[in-house]
Amino acid sequence: MNPIFEVQKTIREILLKILDNHSLEQLNKIPQGFNNNIIWNIGHCVAAQQGLVYKLSGLPAMVTEEFISKYRKGTRPEGDVSQEEVDEIRILLKATLEKTKNDFESSLFVDYTEYTTSMGFTLRNVQDALHFNNYHEGTHTGIIMALRKLV
Repeated sequence: MNPIFEVQKTIREILLKILDNHSLEQLNKIPQGFNNNIIWNIGHCVAAQQGLVYKLSGLPAMVTEEFISKYRKGTRPEGDVSQEEVDEIRILLKATLEKTKNDFESSLFVDYTEYTTSMGFTLRNVQDALHFNNYHEGTHTGIIMALRKLV
């Protein structure tokens, strides 16, 4: 397996274990001093990956615009998510990884709209986006690790 996807698979497996080992109440709790919760951070990883990889490549995302809007940078939870939404996010963690890996191996990603992230990284192609996405998901996994100690 391509090392880019090995890293993302490991991150996603960690996120799945966190989903499996926390109650719905814990996933939804926003500790004092934080703007978001565990489930928002996990949903954000899915939404950001779809935006960075698919939308900037001019391809349709696997998730709805509503999902992307709900979990985009700068948003915060507007209420608790249901168990059904947690289950949907669990499925998307696996499905978006597999589809991206298959689409990459099939050379589906041809065009890319250059994008400079808020961290100052300029993404010029899908490979840049995939590498940055792993950094981004790793950062949010660290935030989740801090959150889980407080819920």
